[in-house]
Amino acid sequence: MTSTVVETPFGPARAELHCAAESRAALLLGHGAGGGVQAPDLVAATRAATAAGVHVALVEQPYRVAGRRAPAPARQLDTAWLAVAEELGQRWFEGLPLLFGGRSSGARVACRTSADGQAVAVLCLAFPVHPPGKPDKTRLPELDGVEVPTLVVQGSRDPFGMPAAAHHREVVVLAGDHSLKADVNGVTKAVEEWLNRVLHTLDGLGEA
Repeated sequence: MTSTVVETPFGPARAELHCAAESRAALLLGHGAGGGVQAPDLVAATRAATAAGVHVALVEQPYRVAGRRAPAPARQLDTAWLAVAEELGQRWFEGLPLLFGGRSSGARVACRTSADGQAVAVLCLAFPVHPPGKPDKTRLPELDGVEVPTLVVQGSRDPFGMPAAAHHREVVVLAGDHSLKADVNGVTKAVEEWLNRVLHTLDGLGEA
């Protein structure tokens, strides 16, 4: 594991790099609004990705690096994320397809930036469809706007809602709540199987 600091327009971000034995692709994962990159589902997804031959960068947003718990506005999160993706893509992952992902707030960032960042796929862990008890305040347009293969891993009792499967989008429902702590092995299995399917398709396109 290697840690690197990336300068962004809103202060330094930090990326914790986990290298795979192969170099099929690279996955950038963002944390939740008030949490860090050591969340159990992020650790499980990292384990799955490296097993599938995918390098992982666990990205800490500038507000977290600065020691703040309250998240920055969406525009700042997205801008910082894209700056990190560009820097890592050039310095560490040159020539590799980039996948975006994250848990909760980090999943929203990944969705919103997937087109601008040219991500080839998006991984959403515990996507917050709406605030608890407020289904009218939906964030589904962020998820629906993704035009590349997407996996959503959601807890069956998540108070933030449950998205439906759709074109390009798979949804895996695991026992548990928004934390996905109850079945981290299920997270690992779902992510590894999905990554292998997505990368197999990409490999085939590269050979065509």
